Amino acid sequence: MRAARAAGRIHLKRLSRITVGRKSNSIDLVTEADRESEAAVIEVIHRSFPTHAILAEESGASTHQSDHRWIIDPLDGTTNFAHGYPQFCVSIAYELRGRVQLGVVFDALKKECFFAQRGKGARLNGKPIRVSTTPSLGASLLCTGFPYDRRERRRYYLSFWEEFMTRVQGVRRTGAAALDLVYVATGRIDGFWEFGLKAWDVAAGALIVEEARGLVTNMDGTPLDMNGANILATNGRVHDEMIEVIAGARPEADRRHSEMLRQEQASA
Repeated sequence: MRAARAAGRIHLKRLSRITVGRKSNSIDLVTEADRESEAAVIEVIHRSFPTHAILAEESGASTHQSDHRWIIDPLDGTTNFAHGYPQFCVSIAYELRGRVQLGVVFDALKKECFFAQRGKGARLNGKPIRVSTTPSLGASLLCTGFPYDRRERRRYYLSFWEEFMTRVQGVRRTGAAALDLVYVATGRIDGFWEFGLKAWDVAAGALIVEEARGLVTNMDGTPLDMNGANILATNGRVHDEMIEVIAGARPEADRRHSEMLRQEQASA
C-alpha cells in the first residue's frame, strides 16, 4: 500500500507537466512518471524486503533469484496519462514461489485502491467487492484493449471486437488493463479479453478478480499464463460463452490477417 501510494503521488505531481518518450515504436510510450514511480515503488519494497526479486516494466527483472518476487507496473495506461485522459494506475503484485499472493491496483486520480490477499477476498477502499451477477453474454458490458502491434494486425484484433459487439450490450476500450481487471472484480463490467499482455499488466488484477469470485484464464479456458497473457476475465457466468465466441472468431481473424499481409506484399 505504501509503495502504491508513493507511485500515485508521482502520477498526480507529473500529470500537469508530462515528458513523453517512445520505447519499441511510435505508440509504445514512456513518461518520466513511469520511471519515477517505478523507482519509488522499488525503493519502498527494498527498504522492507532487500533480498526479494523484482520484475518491473521499465527496469525489467532483477538478476538474483528468490522465492519472493514483486511484479510492478508503475504506470498502467501510459498513453492515457500522456494525453491527460483520466484512466491510469499503478499495479503491484507479490508472488511466492510462482503464485501471486497479494495484489494492489491504485488509481490516484479517482482515489480508488483495489486490494486482494489470496484466500481473504478483494476490497475497494477497504470495502468488500464482488463480480457482477449478469447471467448471460447478451446482457453483458465487456471491455478489451489492443496490443502495440495493432497497426500490423488490426484486422485480426478487430474480428473479435466485431463478434462481441453484435452479441452484447456494449464493448468498451479504456486503455489500462489493470483497471479493466479490477472493474470486472467490482462488477462495473462483466468480462474482459485482451491479447499480448505482460505479467506486470495482469498479476495484481487477476488475483483481485479471483478473490472477488470471478474467473480468470487464458482465452481457451486453460490456466492463465502470465508470461504470454492472452487473458479472459469474467464474472464466471459468461466465461464459457466468451470462450466460444473467441474460438468461433479465430478462423476469420486468421483469414483477415493473412489477406491483409497478401495485399501489403502485392502493393510493396
